[in-house]
Amino acid sequence: MRLALYTGLILAGGFTCLTPALAADPTGDWRVADGVANIRVAQCNGSMWGAVSWEKQPGGRDENNPDASKKTRPTLGMVTLIDMKKKPGAEQWEGQVYNAKDGQLYSATITPAGTDQLEIKGCVMGFLCGGETWTRVGPPIPSSPANAMAKGAPKSTGAAPKAATGTTVAAAPAPAAPKAGGAAKPGQKGTADPVGDICLLPEIAGFAH
Repeated sequence: MRLALYTGLILAGGFTCLTPALAADPTGDWRVADGVANIRVAQCNGSMWGAVSWEKQPGGRDENNPDASKKTRPTLGMVTLIDMKKKPGAEQWEGQVYNAKDGQLYSATITPAGTDQLEIKGCVMGFLCGGETWTRVGPPIPSSPANAMAKGAPKSTGAAPKAATGTTVAAAPAPAAPKAGGAAKPGQKGTADPVGDICLLPEIAGFAH
């Protein structure tokens, strides 16, 4: 069974020359297999997290969530990869993934495959497993200042971290979301990044470790 995941990021091009040294880094911008959205993966407080930051069809809602209070929350900025820890002795991270298409949590792993692919696999209670491969559309993301934040601490007032698109998050325009049939070009002007540093999202910054 194919695990269909709904995730996001700003689509950018020109990253096919990433060096082999980056092969094991799962951070950055990834486009999901069916192209409906991208995911921004970053290391926050020692774990890998992922959140929707671009949607092919804007205005999505988490309508399949079993929690009635969350059915109207926007899918843009929604956390999908949850507290994924590095597996000892392997370039693999284990944790949970939220699948907005059925409103369920799955045990999951993410594994970099070369410099430009990320394999994600999920299982329900150890069986009914499925997976897909995501394609890199942005370079790895430097460690966020939010990693040093304590639970409930105010947001950092220092310089904003660099986004995967190469612009300063929330401080300079990021490339516009891609239109069907074409990707945004590096340096292309567009609207400000609506998600920015995912480590500052309340669900991640307030996570009890």
